[in-house]
Amino acid sequence: MTATGDADLLVAARGGDSAAFDALAAPLRPGLLLHCYRMLASSHDAEDAVQETLLRAWRSLDRFEGRSALRTWLYTVATNVCLREIERRGRRYWPVDLSPAGDPALGVGAPLTETVWLGPLPGAGLTWESSPTDAVYEQKESVELAFVAALQQLPPLQRAVLVMRDVLAMPAAEVAGALETSTAAVNSALQRARATMADRLPNRSQQRVLRDLGDDRVQASVAAFVAAWERADVDAVVALLTDDVVMAMPPFGEWFAGREAVAQFIAAYPLRAGRRWTCRTTTANGQPAVEKYVWDEEVGAFLAHSVSVLSFADDGRIRSFDAFLDPSLMS
Repeated sequence: MTATGDADLLVAARGGDSAAFDALAAPLRPGLLLHCYRMLASSHDAEDAVQETLLRAWRSLDRFEGRSALRTWLYTVATNVCLREIERRGRRYWPVDLSPAGDPALGVGAPLTETVWLGPLPGAGLTWESSPTDAVYEQKESVELAFVAALQQLPPLQRAVLVMRDVLAMPAAEVAGALETSTAAVNSALQRARATMADRLPNRSQQRVLRDLGDDRVQASVAAFVAAWERADVDAVVALLTDDVVMAMPPFGEWFAGREAVAQFIAAYPLRAGRRWTCRTTTANGQPAVEKYVWDEEVGAFLAHSVSVLSFADDGRIRSFDAFLDPSLMS
């Protein structure tokens, strides 16, 4: 759409034409969804936040003076919607942040349904914008599970500042205006946020690892994982894992570390004798993922069970697989 076309649509929208506003906002919606997910660590909450953002923007369009781009203004509205949601709900958690690694001999306790868990970002229907030239993180890097989990360790202001500065590449002065604070405060918050992220992020992002491994090798590894899981071949699954592999599965608080512990757990529970699985490859958080369906004898069909997001090591083995036991996430 041309700048002239955008200007005409903006005039029409200010005159009460909701279709004109929808046309202006539609190209920005995918980026807003990614932004809200980074802030909230929940695809469901992110969808709600985008809806709230667009509703607030429509209702207050007369206050948009055009001194910044519409995109910048919408991201400002979205950030403040997310900050209010964080204030209301609090941060989201990951099992590894709550307890030491579990003992597979003890199995798992009751699911912690009252805990607000970090959730995945299903890849179906997502579109990716090109990363701004000055961005520190690529678009896909900034929704990887490790990145989003690290963001949850930041206080809300630091989280907003880091995302707006290092992912969206917004100038410090614009971020200060959006957050109603000073440029000095933004720069200070960014420095502290970067230090925390550096401590918690792996040395290399999944995007870099996946590019180095190449599509063919990654796809072959995912296919081998799926085939081994479907035939309940514990040894074949374990052969694909790193020695220090980590397995988590919210809403259960237990998580397991190391090939021996993971092997013991999956042999006793998900891949125990008599269970049947079928799987479908997909993507989530910009990473390979597997949708798992378990056979239900009473229903006589495979029922949606979980989405496992796979993270790879440099040598091509799987260093973590995080199973989200939420069938609503499955396409």
